[in-house]
Amino acid sequence: MLNLTGNGTAHTCDGLTRRDFLQVGTLGAVGLSLADMAQAKAAGQVSSDKDDRACIMIFNLGAPSQIDLFDMKPDAAAEIRGPFQPIATSSPDIRISEVLPLHAKHADKFSLVRSCYHTAAAVHDTGHQMMQTGRLFSGGINTPHAGCVNAYQRGRKTDLPPFVILPEPMGSTGGGLPHGQDAGFLGKAYDPFVLMADPSKADFKVPDLLPPKTIGEVRIDRRRKLRDVVESTADAFEKSANAQLLDSNFQAAYRLVTSTQAREAFDLSKEPQTVRDRYGMNRFGQCCLLARRLIEAGVRFVTVNTFLTVFNELTWDIHGSVPFTSIEGMKEKVCPMYDQAYSALLEDLADRGLLGNTLVCNLAEFGRTPRVNPTGGRDHWPGCWTVYFAGGGVQGGRVIGKSDPIGGYPAERPTPPNEVVGTIFHSLGLNLESHLPGPAGRPFPIVDFGTKPLTELF
Repeated sequence: MLNLTGNGTAHTCDGLTRRDFLQVGTLGAVGLSLADMAQAKAAGQVSSDKDDRACIMIFNLGAPSQIDLFDMKPDAAAEIRGPFQPIATSSPDIRISEVLPLHAKHADKFSLVRSCYHTAAAVHDTGHQMMQTGRLFSGGINTPHAGCVNAYQRGRKTDLPPFVILPEPMGSTGGGLPHGQDAGFLGKAYDPFVLMADPSKADFKVPDLLPPKTIGEVRIDRRRKLRDVVESTADAFEKSANAQLLDSNFQAAYRLVTSTQAREAFDLSKEPQTVRDRYGMNRFGQCCLLARRLIEAGVRFVTVNTFLTVFNELTWDIHGSVPFTSIEGMKEKVCPMYDQAYSALLEDLADRGLLGNTLVCNLAEFGRTPRVNPTGGRDHWPGCWTVYFAGGGVQGGRVIGKSDPIGGYPAERPTPPNEVVGTIFHSLGLNLESHLPGPAGRPFPIVDFGTKPLTELF
C-alpha cells in the first residue's frame, strides 16, 4: 500500500526533510487527472459510454463451499450433498441454500457462475493473486489488482481516491505469498487507499482524513513551504520522474486530507442508525455500507475483504477441525452476517439508482472439496466453485456454466480467473486489448491474450 510517510533524512536548504514533504497521511492511489483520462479515452483504452461505471469487489477470503451454498447437489450421496436444503428464490432459474434466505429474495438481481476453476496449487495466496489480478505471479513480477488497473486507465473522478480497500489488506493465509491487493509493477502511485480501521467500532475515524485543524496548521504550512522549495530547485530535479511523482503525490494527498467531500464520504455517522442496523453492526456489514457511500461519492473501485485471515477468526475456511469451523459452524456464525450485509447492499444500491452502473462481484480463491471430511468440514478445492455478479450491466437471475454431478469440476463453460477479471474490466469499459507500462518499460497486456469475458452475463 502506498504510504506517503517517507523514511528519508535528506534536508533541503531550509532544514525541512523529505519526510516533512511526504507525510501527508498514509494515502494511496493518487490516480490520474481528468486530462490523463481524456488521453486514455482517445487512445481507445476506455469506453466513453461507461464513464460512470464503478465496481465493488467482495472478496470472500477463505472460500465459501459451492455445494453448501450456491451449487447444491440434493440428489448426491449424503457425504457430497451436506446437511442443507436448496430453496426457491426470486429467480425461477436459481435455487440456493436455505442458509442464505436474504440472498434468495434478491436472486433476480445477481447471476451465478458455477464453473470457475484454476489449476494452480490449492493454497489461499495463489487464488488471491489470480482472482484479483487475472494472473499467477511468476518470475518476480507482481501483476496489479484490477482496481489498480482501473485507477491507472480511468483515474479518479473527485477528491477521493479511485480505489479503496476495506477494512484493510489481506493478512496471513498460510502461504507467505503476496495476495495481489496492490499495484504491483505499476508502482506505488497506483496503490489503493486502505482504511486500516474497523468501521463498526464506536470510535471509528480515518486518521488520514482528519480536518486540517486536527492535523495542525503549522504542519500543513510546512508542507506548503517545502513544496515551494521543491518547485524552485534545480531544473534537473524538477524534470526528473521522481520529482514529478512527488508533486503529483503531494497534490493528491493534500486534496484528500483537506477535502470535506472525502471526510463526509467516510463518515458513517451521517447514516441513520436504522440503515446501519440493516447492514449489520459488524465489521463486514459496516464495510459494505461504507463501500456504498464511497461509490456514491465518486470512488471508482472498492474491495471489501469479508475476512482478513483464516487463522484468528471463523471464516469460509471450513476444514472442521479446530481452529477452523465446520459446515454447521458456517451456518451459525458466518452465513447470517454475510447474507444480511450483501442483501442490504444490493437493495440499497438499487433503491438509490446506483446498481445499474455499479458492478458487485463476489469472488473467492477456490471452492471446497465435494466430499465432507471426517471432521464435518470441507477442504481446499480449486477444481470448481461459484462466483457471482450483480449490477454494472449484468442481467440478474441467470446461471452461467455448470458443474458435474458432485460439484467437483466444470461441465459447461469452464471459467478461469483471467476471464473473471476480464469480465470486471468489460463492465467497467476497459479495452481488453489495451496495455500497461510493464516491467523494464515493456507493454504488458491488461489480461492474458485470448481472454473472453463472460458476455453471457450482460
